[in-house]
Amino acid sequence: MPKTCSTCHRPLPRFSAWRALVAAGLLGAGGLVALGVPVGPAQAITGENHFSTVHGTSSDPLTYLADHEYADRSGMIVWEGNVRVWQGDQALRADKIYYDRAAGELTALGHVALLQNDGTTLYAKRLQLAHGTADGIGAGIYIRMQDNIKLAAAGMRRDMGKLNSFGHAVYTACPTCTRGHRHPPFWEIQAETATQDHEDETIEFSNAWLKLLGFPVLYLPYFSVADPTVKRHSGFMNFNVNPHDRYLGTYFTLPYYWVIDDSSDLLITPLVASKTGPELSALYRKRFNFGYININTAVADDTHTSHPYTNEFGYTAKRIKPGAQMYFFGNGAFSIDKNWRANFNINYASSADYMRNYRVPGYGWDTLQSTAAIEGFGEGSYLRFDGQISQSLNNGVIRNKDLPYALPRFTYDFTSQVDPLGGYWTVHTTDFDVYRTRGLRDQRGELRLQWDRPFTNVLGQKWLLTGRLDSMIWHYSSLGKFPLYYNNTGNKHFAGQVEPTLALKMNWPFFRTFDHGRGSKVIEPILQLIAAPNLNYTGRHAMPNEDSFGYEFTDSTLFSLNRWLGSDRLDGGLRANVGYHENWTWRGKSIDLLVGESFQAHRQKGYLPFSGLSHHLSDPVGRIAFHPSRYVDFVGRARYSPWGEKNYNLNGQQTSSGVKGGHFNYGEAILNIGVPAFRLMGGYVYEPVTPFYYYYRDFRRSDYLNQPYTTRVSEITGGFSAKWDVWHISAYTRRSFSTHQFVSNGGEFGYNNDCYGMDIAYMKQYTYIGGQRRYSTVLFNFYFKTLGVYGTNG
Repeated sequence: MPKTCSTCHRPLPRFSAWRALVAAGLLGAGGLVALGVPVGPAQAITGENHFSTVHGTSSDPLTYLADHEYADRSGMIVWEGNVRVWQGDQALRADKIYYDRAAGELTALGHVALLQNDGTTLYAKRLQLAHGTADGIGAGIYIRMQDNIKLAAAGMRRDMGKLNSFGHAVYTACPTCTRGHRHPPFWEIQAETATQDHEDETIEFSNAWLKLLGFPVLYLPYFSVADPTVKRHSGFMNFNVNPHDRYLGTYFTLPYYWVIDDSSDLLITPLVASKTGPELSALYRKRFNFGYININTAVADDTHTSHPYTNEFGYTAKRIKPGAQMYFFGNGAFSIDKNWRANFNINYASSADYMRNYRVPGYGWDTLQSTAAIEGFGEGSYLRFDGQISQSLNNGVIRNKDLPYALPRFTYDFTSQVDPLGGYWTVHTTDFDVYRTRGLRDQRGELRLQWDRPFTNVLGQKWLLTGRLDSMIWHYSSLGKFPLYYNNTGNKHFAGQVEPTLALKMNWPFFRTFDHGRGSKVIEPILQLIAAPNLNYTGRHAMPNEDSFGYEFTDSTLFSLNRWLGSDRLDGGLRANVGYHENWTWRGKSIDLLVGESFQAHRQKGYLPFSGLSHHLSDPVGRIAFHPSRYVDFVGRARYSPWGEKNYNLNGQQTSSGVKGGHFNYGEAILNIGVPAFRLMGGYVYEPVTPFYYYYRDFRRSDYLNQPYTTRVSEITGGFSAKWDVWHISAYTRRSFSTHQFVSNGGEFGYNNDCYGMDIAYMKQYTYIGGQRRYSTVLFNFYFKTLGVYGTNG
């Protein structure tokens, strides 16, 4: 008797063993194979383990292996006892098989298992096949398909190898026999009839019920799924009905998926809503041997009217009229050869209000950017030639006429091999032409040359000698307009700057072990000397500034040659940076600490408030990373001001008393604690002003210095996540102490097993778009393996 599952008592397939026996027979038992051996009606052939081949009506010969073989009086060949039959790329086993060679019919009885060429296995009590396996009927059918998908039926009929018709069918992707017990699957489809169409690649059910845990929950007069043996299939996808949305009302979608060919497809999604006009969106994807293209676009009739409003800057946004709207998002990349690549990323929307109203992804962004580029890769070198344009999505704050167009921009980086002196060269340039419809227009040429020579002495000190030359030249117009509004610019249309820098940095690590060699400790003093001309930008505004609106003095930039976030402004002057680094690592635990300060000959008086560089001795900066176990992670960094902060005008004159000393003017921390089943997350960030304050404080009009950019940043985030068996839950919150408002809140609760998933999510965004913000959003998603995802939101 064949082996069976100890829990569900179904026969276990032994096709791997059959294939091994076939291989052994073909390699070493050639004398046992007889082609077309005639068997007379009265002749009886008996024996053990008969292994032979016969010809039937099919073009493929039929090879068999059985314990016993004989012919009955009607001339029917009978194989009995562990019968295994192979024809083409299919295999069959049974307790007993009757074979009518003249008619080409085969009847299998008892523990029948048929392994088919698509990877599925069919079990049956009785199976009759003709014309090879193209036609047949069977009883007591049980089919195991790919990904553990199962279909059972009382009976089956196969026609031309293309259609399988089942009566009283049951279909599921859930386990039915686990932990020694039989139980109803989590979900199943029970249908009066089912049809598997191999040409159309579908399984269709009629008069069906969807059952959960054995209980009927949904009647389906007709239902179809893609055949599990195929990866991609054209057809309608799951519909989506959402009962309530602030801008759409009740809306309905029914996507259609079209497999164009092996390398491209198209998803078309119509949307019908009760509060506004319809929308039709399309997603096209194409893959090449040398690249890809993705295009996502839509058109809609938006009947909402956007009302004008005034923002914090006093700017009144225009009203968006109802009517035709659209968006186009496209990206792609192409390999020209092994050294060159081209790519593009095009994004356009007719209005931000349309994106908000129809839930278009990206509706919370300030701008949409489009780029096209050609990139080159060489040995130690990188080149990029691109162009970039931007579109405002927040017309209450950012106006399209003020946005820059970089047409074109050129970037090149090169790193040399080690030269005869033991050093290496790096070359960098970023050159561009920036155009604005209204405001500053400028062209910049840049060249940065740098030589680094690392070496180590007998004391274990690690040295780095650096020589660097930064140079820039601009041609510009309208310097007194947006975004700089510089005074006294005159008629000068050219400007430039050159800054040579010489730096020497020393790291002196001391290393020892403890805890019998299972732990290590590193103590590392760090010293850096930097000499450069003092450019002192205070009062010198006759130069464009496109990329250096923020200045960052933290532990991460303590030893940087230029702490401006860009290259239009350069750090200069004579300064010394001192740091102390310490690291402890033992038994999977670690502590890493860095503190430091900067001594500078020239103070950044008045020009960079709250930067920590208003005195000869800078504010101390530090970082600590604490990992005491696998259950706790903490990283914190801060800048502490013992001096206080005074307020200055652009000429360096004090205007008010400012802020007293003894406070942090920058800090952030992240904490993760817990076990994999339950974890807590928290974070905090603080800054006296946003980085854009340095940008807007240069405006001629004082009314621009208001809340949006001078209010300090003080935000806390928190959340947790938990997972137990197949259940999971998480939640998060983000709140601003400065504005006394929440920024966002949300959570998720769900269940997931091998065949079913459920997720319920809540989101609340406090972002204003077009002077309004959305209500809270609740999402319900239900996932049935092979059936698809069904969801709703509102």
